[in-house]
Order: sequence, then structure tokens, then C-alpha cells
Amino acid sequence: MAIRRLDSLGYQLGLLNRLYDRQLQAALSPLGVAPGQFPALVMLYQKDGLTQAELCRRIGVEQPTMANTLARMERDGLIRRDADTGDKRRSFIYLTTKAKAAQDAVMDEARKVATKTVAGLSATEQDTVFALLGRLNDNLKPPT
Repeated sequence: MAIRRLDSLGYQLGLLNRLYDRQLQAALSPLGVAPGQFPALVMLYQKDGLTQAELCRRIGVEQPTMANTLARMERDGLIRRDADTGDKRRSFIYLTTKAKAAQDAVMDEARKVATKTVAGLSATEQDTVFALLGRLNDNLKPPT
């Protein structure tokens, strides 16, 4: 039985994700950043001082996953946690001086991986890829 395109969508997306993560790891590891830490860094670069729950919501990951990521980021000296004086159950996540100093290099390396990924695609093709990926994501997002 021949494999149809739709039958291999998950495989193709998974393969792309693994290949992209490997490239990102190679690019970011010299800077002391793991691929799994990158989304949290990007969110904190945009708005420092988010809570763990806010980071989960913005990135679309579960609390346990974010808790593990933040623990590693804290261990690696990328973030610090400040307790909320009004609610002792939560804390605000802030970038350290180390993470702030690495921002330009981290973002430059990530852009290089993104550029390599779409190399050979015209601007129109790139726009189409992003539009289609957005629609695929929308199809699978849980209802709000």
C-alpha cells in the first residue's frame, strides 16, 4: 500500500521539528542555551517579569514542562525568581544579567537557523509556508 501525503504529515512535521531543534541546539549551546529554553527566553525578552502560568499560556506548554525548563534555566544562571509579595504561591520570572547580555547573540543565532531552514524559498513561498503553518496550528488548538 502506497503512503499518501496525508499519511506522512505527522512524520514530516516531526522530522522537521527534530532537525530544526538539532540546528538550534548546535547554534545556541555555545551560548549556554538549550533549544527547550529558547521559547521562554524569547517571551522574557519581550516582557520580563512574567509568571510561570503566563509563560505556559504564551508558549502553549503544560505547567510541569515549564517548571522543569525554568529549573534548568535557573540552574544555568539565565533567570531568577522573585516571590509575589501579594501571593506567596507564585513568583515572577526575570532574566539575569547573563541572559540579557546574550540576547543579541541568541536571537542572531536563531535567525540564522530560521534563514537556513527557508533557504531557497522565494519570499512568496515563505509567506505561504507561514500562512499554512498558522492554519495548521489553528486547526489543532483547543477551543478557547
